[in-house]
Amino acid sequence: MSVLVVGLSHRTAPMALLERVSVTGDALVKLLHDVQRDPAVAEAMVVSSCNRVEVYAVVDRFHAAVNGLSELLGVHSGVPLDQLSAHLYVHYEDRAVEHLFSVAAGLDSMVLGEGQILGQVRSALRLAQEEGTLGATLNDLVQQALRVGKRSHAETGIDRAGASLVSVGLTLAERVIGPVGDRTALVVGAGSMSSLSAATLQRAGVTDIVVVNRTHERAVRLAQAVGGRAAEFGELAAELDRADLVISCTGATDLVITADMVPAREMFLLDIALPRDVDPAVRDLPGVTLVDLESMQDGIADADTDDGGRAEAIVSVREIVADEVAAYLSAERASRVTPTVVALRSKAADVVEAELGRLVSRLPELDGRARDEVTQTIRRVVDKLLHEPTVRVKQLAQSPAGDHYAEALRELFNLDPKVPAAVRCADVEKEVGR
Repeated sequence: MSVLVVGLSHRTAPMALLERVSVTGDALVKLLHDVQRDPAVAEAMVVSSCNRVEVYAVVDRFHAAVNGLSELLGVHSGVPLDQLSAHLYVHYEDRAVEHLFSVAAGLDSMVLGEGQILGQVRSALRLAQEEGTLGATLNDLVQQALRVGKRSHAETGIDRAGASLVSVGLTLAERVIGPVGDRTALVVGAGSMSSLSAATLQRAGVTDIVVVNRTHERAVRLAQAVGGRAAEFGELAAELDRADLVISCTGATDLVITADMVPAREMFLLDIALPRDVDPAVRDLPGVTLVDLESMQDGIADADTDDGGRAEAIVSVREIVADEVAAYLSAERASRVTPTVVALRSKAADVVEAELGRLVSRLPELDGRARDEVTQTIRRVVDKLLHEPTVRVKQLAQSPAGDHYAEALRELFNLDPKVPAAVRCADVEKEVGR
């Protein structure tokens, strides 16, 4: 079994395509289960964010799995596979591990170093756990990726040098409407990105913050957290008429803000939703500036003119990722040989017990003390004989071709292939139960 990643992101696909492929809510759950039902897939997790959709899977057949996952992304998005495949990337085994660690560390984000991706990976992990599509392999891998992400932010300046999408958006807004501190800001939505938006506005000195959300109770909680006020969703048009700065990030599948709702005056709208919340037609209104994820790609480079130690931090994070990938792969390869070592020791123990049984039947006159001494002696001899090869095979298993040593051990000692598999399954059940 090996880890496979099939996906697309802002690096490989236009935002219009990402918008079509993006999945949330019940659609995300359905995709997750459809992936796991693929005959080549044993475990599955889907990361779907504002700038990436990636399927992580543990598979036993590479080509069959790539074809199956690509087709599922096409079916769920409604994008013909011949159009979608040009934008898909595939990472397998070592490259899959490196990719996930880089994603968690913020190295693959639209804004390098942004920390929101950690929460998105964590949410994907939690959903896969709740839906029962995760096993020990993906669970261990993703948990380690989250640790790598935390370490990258704790040990480097990547989170200070890199800004979030919201911070970049505010930088662009100030170029249009001036300092935002004395402006009226409207946040549409009350999810994680909207919470980040409201908190970022508060840190920027904005005191007049209004939150609108379909579920009014959530809008009230968020507004109270940042010293703002909440408005009913039906009052959105009226609040747009009063706002100078609007940040929208809902989970809606249809447009939330249409052109007829936006006043024709100086106003800045930041749409960080995928699919988009704001009708692109608002750009035609006099005085109105709309920045969405697609246009933000061009603005990010301009907003980051001051390096602020960013290049040095990125180098440090890449070194952390490289070290963590090497350590993970080494440990993972070593763990693969453990079931074979257990099977070898189990077979040796069976041989010892069988021979002791024969000895006792042939020498019934042996007293208990002599029998115990013989038993301990035979077991010590077997343990000493097995110690060196088992220790050595664990060391050799950490190399890229380590699986061959476990195979050689099984062949040399004629081990039942079902025994290592049974040990591995027991480990999986223990981990999932935990």
